[in-house]
Amino acid sequence: MFLRAGALSLALLLASRLLGVLRESAQAAAFGRSAMADLAVLLLSLPDWLASIVASGALAYVLLPAWAGQPAAAVAALQRRVAIGAGVLAVLLALGLVLLRVPVLHLLAGGLPFGMRGLAAQGLVWSAVAFPPALLAALWATRLQHERDFAGMYGANLVVNLVLIATIAIAGNGTSRAGAVVVLGAGLLVAMGGRLLWLGWRLPRPAAPVPLTGATASPTDLPGVPVWLWAMLSAGLPLALPFAARSAASQAGEGALAVFNYSWKLVELPLVLAIQLVASLAFPAIARALSTGPQSRPAREAIRQAFALAWALACAAVAALAFAAPSLATLLFGWGRMPADALRQVAAWGLAGSWGLLPQAVTAVALTVLATQRRMGPAVAAYAVALLALLGAGLQGERDGLALMHLLNASFTLVAFGCLWALGAQRAHWLPWPAFGWSAAGLLAAVLLAPLARVPLAHAGIVAGLAAGAVAACCVLGLALWGSQELRQALRR
Repeated sequence: MFLRAGALSLALLLASRLLGVLRESAQAAAFGRSAMADLAVLLLSLPDWLASIVASGALAYVLLPAWAGQPAAAVAALQRRVAIGAGVLAVLLALGLVLLRVPVLHLLAGGLPFGMRGLAAQGLVWSAVAFPPALLAALWATRLQHERDFAGMYGANLVVNLVLIATIAIAGNGTSRAGAVVVLGAGLLVAMGGRLLWLGWRLPRPAAPVPLTGATASPTDLPGVPVWLWAMLSAGLPLALPFAARSAASQAGEGALAVFNYSWKLVELPLVLAIQLVASLAFPAIARALSTGPQSRPAREAIRQAFALAWALACAAVAALAFAAPSLATLLFGWGRMPADALRQVAAWGLAGSWGLLPQAVTAVALTVLATQRRMGPAVAAYAVALLALLGAGLQGERDGLALMHLLNASFTLVAFGCLWALGAQRAHWLPWPAFGWSAAGLLAAVLLAPLARVPLAHAGIVAGLAAGAVAACCVLGLALWGSQELRQALRR
């Protein structure tokens, strides 16, 4: 069911994410744990994050169903109308970001020293200018998703990361702080422009406008505001949780934002490449199975297999980091100007945050089922409550990165329980308890053994730590495969 599906998507997504990690490695090497590192992380990540919150997921939720089965002319017509609306929204938000850059900077990077705030405000201006092309790129990428041009979609991210890696190398090569901000800002705009050129090249040839009447008129109408709001909340709130935690951590002082950002990358990579990919590949199978009825055998098998695989991969990832977090942090970020104590923080915070993969695995599959049934309201409410709790902790003065990682884990757990509750009575038939138990048993054994191996691995070097992490992950997966029929079926089909 999952092993052979989406091979091209997996390869391109893997290349894109690994290049994104290389970009973070370049930032760590160029700026270490410093105010300049905080500024670089904020400047370079803000446009795409804003585009993701405002539109990226919402565009897919709203436009892909609207485009389904429509002729090319209708698809192009709706795309043009959305582009106009998105362009106006992007310009207004960019102007707002420029005008409010000082309070926004205080919220997103409050730990920056006073002497850096003027440069950081300039950085926010560069980010604001880059936001409209980032939003347009999100629309064009959604069109490529509709056309199933995955090479075009993920190739665009490769273009961005390649340009930004080169930009970071130039900015960190002895340039003054003011000069580095200009280099980073200009490089960001070049990356945004390069992505648009790539996407524009991959887009289908523009269809000639045709009058749409009768049966074809309705599909080209823009969906109503409530549809967009629900889509934005469903797609944006999950992205807001780690960003809110990162912003709270930034209040701790110079370099805290960058360290938290690097720590989250240790969690984000298995989250995207394993758990979320499983949910994406499971979506069509679950949708087809549920069409036969929620109590049908195909529905039960498809959902149980998806839960089993996502949970097993999450347990394997946590087990791997229990052994390999210090080695992985050193491999990815232990270059150039990154100090040793910052690497220890990255490893500790990343390991703590990895426990959030377990509830996120459950949530990813549960959300797939809820989305298939068009019952996203409870999930949105759970995410909203979790976000408010995180924001409340930040307002109460919580700044410690380790504590914020634990709060993130608690937030993800709250969301997971909310999504499971929303599944209703059917969850008793959909949850593969034996698969959960065997995977959790393997993880527990790995966690108990990891402290015994910590000192020997520290003296053995990076390769030994990475190898130990890989062995731990394989053992967890092997035990889960041995004890779980659902997992074996998921990998056979």
